[in-house]
Amino acid sequence: MGVTIENLVTSGTFSLDGGTWDVDNNVWIVGNDAECVIIDSPHDAAAIINQVKGRTVKAILLTHAHNDHIGAAREVAEAVGAPIILNREDLVLWEQEYPDAKPDQYHEDGDEFEVGGAVLKAIHTPGHSPGSTCFYLESEGTVFTGDTLFNGGPGATGRSYSDYPTILTSIRERLLTLPAETVVRTGHGDNTTIAAEQETLAKIAE
Repeated sequence: MGVTIENLVTSGTFSLDGGTWDVDNNVWIVGNDAECVIIDSPHDAAAIINQVKGRTVKAILLTHAHNDHIGAAREVAEAVGAPIILNREDLVLWEQEYPDAKPDQYHEDGDEFEVGGAVLKAIHTPGHSPGSTCFYLESEGTVFTGDTLFNGGPGATGRSYSDYPTILTSIRERLLTLPAETVVRTGHGDNTTIAAEQETLAKIAE
């Protein structure tokens, strides 16, 4: 039996470069009845803590460190006793939210995280932010893409520490090479597939 994948949507704000926007964020919980990992911890710590329902949380894996993805991370981590794990290249963003504390650990491209007999593999996909990372769950045919790849194309790159050519390269070289039927589970909005986004990206000029 494969692991389960649960989706929780939390609502709050995203702030960067002096602007603030209302956003709904996807939280992904991957595991089984005994243990799980949490992918991103935005806005609402109580809702996330309630969703894991007393399971052992092996890690809080962060796709990147924009405040709308990490705002509840420390409160959740303290409540469930799990390490916060972030790509080191996003520390500049992390420190805007948490200037007095570092993540517990750092993940790098190719790192693997076992949960419930399945393995999540980190794929470093810079562009939306320097440390943006996706997590590939090959056994379940799915990838968690944070804000790197959405239903309809690349994540935003119009703000500090982001770069449009870089995100296109990341998507084309690191994500669109996954099996076409792979389900893409995003940081905001609806799921898509690698096949659908191959078509989308084919229409986008460099």
